[in-house]
Amino acid sequence: MSDNESILQHTFHSSEFRDKKALVELKEKKGLRISLAFPTLNEEATIAKEVLVLKTELMDRFPLLDEIVVIDSGSGDKTREIATQFGAKVYVSSEVLDRYGNFRGKGENLWKSLFVLGGDIIVWIDADIVNIDPKFLYGLVGPLLLHDDIGYVKAFYKRPIRSPSGLTPGGGGRVTEILVRPLFSLLYPELAQLVQPLSGEYAGRREILEQLPFSVGYGVEVGHLVDIYHRFGPTILAQVDMDLRIHRNQSIEALSRMSFGILSTFIDRLERYGETRMLKELGKHHIALTEEGEREELVLTEIATTERPPMLTIDEYMKKFYQRRAEKPGGGPAQKR
Repeated sequence: MSDNESILQHTFHSSEFRDKKALVELKEKKGLRISLAFPTLNEEATIAKEVLVLKTELMDRFPLLDEIVVIDSGSGDKTREIATQFGAKVYVSSEVLDRYGNFRGKGENLWKSLFVLGGDIIVWIDADIVNIDPKFLYGLVGPLLLHDDIGYVKAFYKRPIRSPSGLTPGGGGRVTEILVRPLFSLLYPELAQLVQPLSGEYAGRREILEQLPFSVGYGVEVGHLVDIYHRFGPTILAQVDMDLRIHRNQSIEALSRMSFGILSTFIDRLERYGETRMLKELGKHHIALTEEGEREELVLTEIATTERPPMLTIDEYMKKFYQRRAEKPGGGPAQKR
C-alpha cells in the first residue's frame, strides 16, 4: 500500500464496528485499556447526555471503556458538577502538572489528559455534541483494535449549520475547506485525503501520542497530523464516517481566530521540518475590525501558539507510566517507527 493511497484505504464507516461484544473480546484478548476524555469549557447543556450515553452503553452494558474523564478549563457553569453526578472523573486542567504552568485552550486539556488517563488507547470527544451516540466511540476504537498497523483515527461526518430557520444540511467545516485543505493540497497531499482533519473526535495509541508535542490552542489537530506524517508516515492514519454531527456552530469572527492559530502552527511545522524559512518575524496578534459608530476600530487578540513538549520528556509522566516497566528487560518507552 503506497503512502498516497493509505488514508483512503483506511477509510471506514462506524457501522463496520457496531458489534460491541466482539470489540470487548478483542480488547480483552489484547490486554488493552481504553480511556475517554472530554475537554470542556462551559458545556453544562450537553455534558450530561454525553457521559450518560457512553457510560451506560460502553461501560455498564459492554465494558469497552475503562474510564471516562472530563478535563475542564475552568468552567463558570455547572459542567464539572454535572459530569461528576453522571459518573465521570473530573479534573481541572490548571491543577494537573501545575508546576509546568497553565494555558487556556483545548490542546492544553488534551495534553494534560494524557497524563491523567490510564489507557493504552486514548479517545477524545468534544463535549458539545447534541446527537451523541455510542458509535462516536466504538467507531474510533474499532480500527485500532482490529488493525495493529493503524495508530491514529479521525472521525468525519456531515456538519449542518444552525440558522434561524433551522438546520442547513451542509456548510460545516468552513476552516477546513477554506484554509486547511488548500494548505495540505499544496504541501501534504496525502493529508488532504482526510475528510475532516480538524474533527474534534479522534483516538490514538498512547505509544504514539506521548511522542507528539501539543499546541495548547487551535493548532493541536494540524500539529498532530503533520508530526505524524513526518515521524510515523501517513500509513498509520485512518478515518471513520459517523454520518452526522450536530453541535454548536461558531461565528465567522471565532473561525478567523481559529484560522490564525492553525496557520501559526502549520508555519511552525514547515520551519521545524526544514520545508520553508520565514524571512520576517510573524505577528503575535489576530487583527480584526469592528464598527464603533461610523468608524472601524482594530481589535487585537493574542492567540496562544505555545507548544507543550512530548509527554515522554516530562519527569512525572515517566515515573507514572514507565518506572516499573523500566525495571524489566525491554520495558522502556516504545521506539519511533
